[in-house]
Amino acid sequence: MKKQLNVPKFRNEAQERAFWAKANLAEFFEASDFEHASFSNLKPSSHAISLRIPDYLLLRIKEHANELNVPYQSLIKKYIAQGVLKES
Repeated sequence: MKKQLNVPKFRNEAQERAFWAKANLAEFFEASDFEHASFSNLKPSSHAISLRIPDYLLLRIKEHANELNVPYQSLIKKYIAQGVLKES
């Protein structure tokens, strides 16, 4: 650690925001000061896509998902993941 960071008491959020906007944290920390952090409970980001599949196939997937008592979109994601893992 280079030098001690003294954070003042702030009267309001605007004052705190101004302090952090001006603060150069490189003056206070070195790369060796940091520890590896793992955020294992974070969910991966997801993106909506549009996928056209034949009606009969969607119907079969929905029926199978109903038998398994899972949402059909989750079942589709599972099938895609299995296919990707199988290919690699």
